[in-house]
Amino acid sequence: MSAGATPIPLERFAEAVAELPLGNLHAKAAELRNSIAHLESSNEQLQEYADEGDQDCADAIRENEGVVASMEARIALLKNEVENRGFRWGEDQPATANGDSGDQMDHDHVDANELPASQPHRPAQSAGTQGGSLGDEELARRLREQMSEDMEDGDDGVHL
Repeated sequence: MSAGATPIPLERFAEAVAELPLGNLHAKAAELRNSIAHLESSNEQLQEYADEGDQDCADAIRENEGVVASMEARIALLKNEVENRGFRWGEDQPATANGDSGDQMDHDHVDANELPASQPHRPAQSAGTQGGSLGDEELARRLREQMSEDMEDGDDGVHL
């Protein structure tokens, strides 16, 4: 962590995440996990020098460990927020044989009865669907298809 950057206190972080959409909570957790992975990798690289007596490396490892602990606390707050909204976190569940977390919602086959009462079901209606919602892969495929059609039309600009 740089000397000038001070993270917000955990209490303020908890207040801030309460305002975020569900997808942003998961994205923030992924960002934090990525940062943790980089810090742990740095610590592994620094450990050899710390073992040889390099005090700067030992200090950096200790500082990184403190930052990791703070990031893990933030992930716990994100998990709490997701669960308080009536959703399952799923990130701490073991992976199943197909690599998915057994506790995560199946986004390709969502039943409106499975959604929490606080989150109304708004299916994405589109030609060719049976009134259900689109999965991530199907939505991405359709967006790519639409974008390629727009590029072929030679129409420049952004349409809102």
